[in-house]
Amino acid sequence: MAEIGGSVVPQNELVIPPMASLLATEPSLAKEKQMDMDTSEKFSDEKGPYFKADTESITGSDVTEVLQNERDIVTHIISVEDDPSLSPWTFRSFFIGIGLSAFGGVLAEIYYFKPQTVLVSTMFLAIITYVVGIFMEAIIPRWGWFRYLNPGPFNKKENAFIVIMASAAANSALGTEVLAVQRLFYNITPNAAASIFLLFSSQLLGYGIGGLMRPILLYPSKMLYPGVLPLVSMFDAFYKEGDTRKSDSNKKRLRLFYVAFFVIFVWELFPEWMFPLLTGFSVFCLANPRSTDFTRIFGGSNGNEGLGLLSICFDWQYISGGQNPFTIPLRAQFSNLVGYILCMVVFVAVYYKNIWDSRSFPFLSQELFYENGTVYDQLLILNDKFEVDPKLLAEQGLPFYAGTWIVYLLTSNIGMAATFTHLLIWNRNDLRAAWSWMNKDAIKKIWADFDWRFWRDDGKRDAPPPEDDIDPHYREMLKYPDAPNSWYAVVLAAAFITAMVIIYKTDSTLPWWGFIIACLLASISILFFGSLYAMTGLAFIIQPFVQMIGGFLHPGKPMANMYFVLFSYNSVNQAQLLLRDLKISQYTKLPPRAAFTAQIIGTLFGSVLNYIMMNSIIDNQREILLSVEGTNIWSGQQPQQYNSQSVAWGGLSHELFAHGKRYQWVAWSYVLGLFVPVPFWIIHKFAPKLRMDYLYTPVIAYYIGWLCVGINSSITVYFTIAWFSQWFLRTRYPKWFAKYNYILGAALDGGTQVMVFILSFAVQGAAGTSHLFPQWWGANQNGNYDRCAVIQS
Repeated sequence: MAEIGGSVVPQNELVIPPMASLLATEPSLAKEKQMDMDTSEKFSDEKGPYFKADTESITGSDVTEVLQNERDIVTHIISVEDDPSLSPWTFRSFFIGIGLSAFGGVLAEIYYFKPQTVLVSTMFLAIITYVVGIFMEAIIPRWGWFRYLNPGPFNKKENAFIVIMASAAANSALGTEVLAVQRLFYNITPNAAASIFLLFSSQLLGYGIGGLMRPILLYPSKMLYPGVLPLVSMFDAFYKEGDTRKSDSNKKRLRLFYVAFFVIFVWELFPEWMFPLLTGFSVFCLANPRSTDFTRIFGGSNGNEGLGLLSICFDWQYISGGQNPFTIPLRAQFSNLVGYILCMVVFVAVYYKNIWDSRSFPFLSQELFYENGTVYDQLLILNDKFEVDPKLLAEQGLPFYAGTWIVYLLTSNIGMAATFTHLLIWNRNDLRAAWSWMNKDAIKKIWADFDWRFWRDDGKRDAPPPEDDIDPHYREMLKYPDAPNSWYAVVLAAAFITAMVIIYKTDSTLPWWGFIIACLLASISILFFGSLYAMTGLAFIIQPFVQMIGGFLHPGKPMANMYFVLFSYNSVNQAQLLLRDLKISQYTKLPPRAAFTAQIIGTLFGSVLNYIMMNSIIDNQREILLSVEGTNIWSGQQPQQYNSQSVAWGGLSHELFAHGKRYQWVAWSYVLGLFVPVPFWIIHKFAPKLRMDYLYTPVIAYYIGWLCVGINSSITVYFTIAWFSQWFLRTRYPKWFAKYNYILGAALDGGTQVMVFILSFAVQGAAGTSHLFPQWWGANQNGNYDRCAVIQS
C-alpha cells in the first residue's frame, strides 16, 4: 500500500458537527465573508481580505497583490467562468470513462499483489483522457448519426467526468484485502455474491456519510482541497477561451506546461533507472561510506534506510510523492517543518538511548520482532480458529516493535486527539452556531420538507441574494440540479443494511454492535479529519488508532479487527475521495448529478473488476503469495502485513497496549493529545503577539512520527521548493505565482507519472522481469543508492 502523509488543523475555519450536516438541506455561507475578514485581521503581516467586488475579474494575469487566503486562490488561480452549453453527457464520456475505469481497476488490483506498488494517479488519468478525447474528436465524423458520437469539441466537463469515474475505479478496494487474507490465511472463501456486496457496501458507506457532509466539507471556499489545484489549473489551460489578451496569456501557460512536462518526462529516466544516486545525494555518506550511524541519520535513498537529513533529492516522484510542494499552504508547511525537525530529534534520542530496547531492532521498521531481533511469526500463536491461543503465545512470547514505530503510534494518536480539542477551542462559536437546526422551528421545517420519495427530488436550490458573499464557484453551480441529500441518504442506508447482513454471511466474527460503532467512529472521523484534509491537502492515517479501538472492543479476534477497520478506516478514505472529486466537479462546473453518476459507476465497476482479478491471482499464485520472499513478479507482502497487523492489534491489544503493559503509552497518548492544544491557546489569549494561532498543533504532533517508513531523502528539497513557491513567489511575484505556480506543479507531476508508469512495465518488473541498469558508481545495485553503509539486519 502506498503510504500517505499527515494532516493539519487550521484555527479560524468553519466546521460543523455531523448531525448538522446530515439534516441541513443547504449550507448557510452568508457569514463566510465576515469570517475571512476576521481571519485576516489576526494577521498583521498580511494584507486586507478579498472583497466580493473583486471576484468578477478572475485571471492570473490581473493579479497585482499577494494572494492571502483560500478565497484569493480559488478566484485568481482557477477560472470561475462557466459555459452551461457544455455537456458531459456524451458518448465519448462514457466510452472513455468505462474504458479507463476498467484499465485502472484491473491495474490497481494487479499492483496490489506486486512487490512494487504503482498507483494510477488522477493526473495520469487526466492526461490520458485529454489525449484520447482529442483523438476521438478528430477521427469521428460529425455528419449524420455520427454527430451523436461526436457532438463537438472535446470539452472540460467531459474530461472532468471521465477523470472522476476512472479515479473512483482505479483503487484496490480495501475489501479485497480482507477477502484475500481470509482466503490465504484462514482458508475461508465467501461466496461470490457475498463478496461482491461486501465490496459494494464497504466502498459506498463512506460515500453516503461524506455526501451528507457536503455543506461543511465541500461548498465553502475554506475547503480548498489544495491537491486538486494543479489538476484544475491544467484543465483551465487546456480548455480556456476568451478575449485576445487572455488567450495570449493562456498560450504562455500552455507553453510552460508542455516544456516542463517534456523536460521532467525525459529527466525522470535518470533518477528512476540510469542514475539512481540522484534519488538521494548525501555528501555525508559519500565522505564516510562505512558509518552505519551516518546511514541512520543521513541516508534515505532506499526504503527504511534512514532519516535523510540534508540529503538532496533530484527525483520528482519522491519530492511530490505525498503532496505536490507547489500546493500546500505556507501555514501548513510551517507546522509540518516543526514536526519534521522534532521527528529527527526524537527518533535519534529513542534509538540511541535504547528506549523500548530500540537498539535490538532495526532503526526504521513496522514489523513485529522476537526479543532477539528476528521477525515474529504471528501464525505460531493462533489456534485452528485463527484466534490467539494463550498457551502458544506463552511459548512464543510477546512480540516487540521498533522504537521509531512506537513513536509513530504515539504521536499519531496525540495528533488525532489534538484535532478534536484544537477545533473545539479555536472554532467554538462556529460549532455552537452549527447546532441552530435544533430549535423548534427548524425541526418543524425539516419535517415539513421531508419526502421519502427521493426520486422525485428535482434538486433545485434557491440562489442566495447577490449581497450574500458565498463561494463564487458554488454560486455558479446553483444553476444545475443538485444530487440532493436524499440520494446520499439512500446510498448510506443501502450500504448500511447490506453490510449488516454481509458481516454474518462472510464469517467476519464482527458483531452487529461492533459494526455500528465502526460506522459512528467513521462519521466523527470524516467530519474532523475530512475538514483538515480539505483545508490543508494533508491526510491523517487513522488506521493504527482504529485497529487499537477494534482490538480493545473485540479482544482475541483478529478477523473481527479486519472488518472493523474495513468499515471505519476505509469509510473515511472513501469519503475523502468522494469529496475531493466533488471539489473537482465544483471547480470545473461539472453538474452535481453528472459527478454523482460518474462516482457510482466507477466505484461499482471497479469493485467487480477488483474481485475478479483478486480471485484469479490467488487461484494461480497462492503458494507464492504465502511465501515470505515472493518473486520479482508476485508478492503477498500486503495481505501478509494486513494480516499480521490484525493479529497484533486484534489479538494482542490487551497484552501489549493496556495499562501497565510494555507499550501502554500508545493508548494513553490519545488522552494526552486532548490537552496538547490548550497551552498554545492560553498563550495566544494572553500574548497574541507570539502568534501561537499560526501553529497547527495536531500537525506538529503527527509529523513527529513522519519518517518511520519509506524513502526520506526528498524531505529537504520538498520543503525548499514549498517555501520557494508559497512564500517567495507568492509574496514577491504574486502575478507569476497566480499565473504559473499550479500549472507548473501539474506539468511536473504529469510528466513524472507518465515516465514512471512506462518504466514500471519496461524495466522495473511490473510486466514480469525487471532490468536494472548495469552497475556503476551512480547506480549502486549492490547496496544503498546514496552509497551509505548497508546495515545488516
